[in-house]
Amino acid sequence: MNDQMGPVKAIVMGASWGGLNAYTQVLSALPARFPAAILLVQHQHASAENRLPWLLARYCELPVIAPEDKEEILPGHVYVAPPGYHMLVNEDETLAFSVGRPVHFSRPAVDELFFSAGAVYGRHLAAVILTGANEDGAAGIEYIHQRGGYTIAQSLVSAEAPAMPDAAIKTGAVSRVLDLEAIGPFLAEKVAG
Repeated sequence: MNDQMGPVKAIVMGASWGGLNAYTQVLSALPARFPAAILLVQHQHASAENRLPWLLARYCELPVIAPEDKEEILPGHVYVAPPGYHMLVNEDETLAFSVGRPVHFSRPAVDELFFSAGAVYGRHLAAVILTGANEDGAAGIEYIHQRGGYTIAQSLVSAEAPAMPDAAIKTGAVSRVLDLEAIGPFLAEKVAG
């Protein structure tokens, strides 16, 4: 199991049920000079208004972006997948959006982001699975682990809906399990150092 976090260029995060609260807790703990890019997926209905970047920006010192297709991924920025689209990472470290089939009934899906980011960043990637009510993200966690990335799951006792972190933990590919309130400080220490 990979329990050493190397230099991290990007962090991918996934959440579903209870995600807004989880993201605000994690992001509010990160310093303004946080050096890694953050890409996050929150399960949302395709017809939902794209208000999540605005909501998260209220709790975060980092710029929170509702990205465009082909947007360059910059350090110290938070990129939020829009409703109705899978958010993917291209080889040139730009973003792409897909209307491919839903995964685990979700578009955007956590696994789609995790697979593409794992392929690009490999061991320079950290992944975080937060609260949620299905198994989205578990396969992506396994893939990122296989590529040498560092993987974190929210503890089941601190999750509003434990199914997503539970599925990730059961893969055996999670480097560390942390209570929700510990995830942001842990990232701040290990990545921003």
